[in-house]
Amino acid sequence: MSGKAIVLDANILIRAVLGKRVRELIFDSVITVKFFAPDIAYADARNYLPALLKKRGVDSSAGMLVLDRLEGVVQSIDAELYAGMQQQALQRIAVRDADDWPVLACAMTLGCPVWTEDADFFGTGVATWTSDRIALYLA
Repeated sequence: MSGKAIVLDANILIRAVLGKRVRELIFDSVITVKFFAPDIAYADARNYLPALLKKRGVDSSAGMLVLDRLEGVVQSIDAELYAGMQQQALQRIAVRDADDWPVLACAMTLGCPVWTEDADFFGTGVATWTSDRIALYLA
């Protein structure tokens, strides 16, 4: 893949909905960086966001609209496109958190790093960026 690209974990999608900084980083970088997330990351975000929004006293429909807007910028990757890397991704991450394999498999398929707050990705052989350092990659 030519140009910069990065795969987002569900926790980054959730942060983009709940906070301004991550969302602004994504929208400000969309011209120079391609953003991706496995379909399951969107499913996880849709699953966890309503309770998180309610806890913060935020209207969940407004939060879900932000997630829908994000999907126009952060391309959802269908499972069939990264499923071929499942075994290899599981070998690398299963000891830590097998549920994270789709994010790793997407990154391996696309040949790009992962943006996450989850330390489980460290040591998997794929570059991993956290929100406190991501501006360096996006620049």
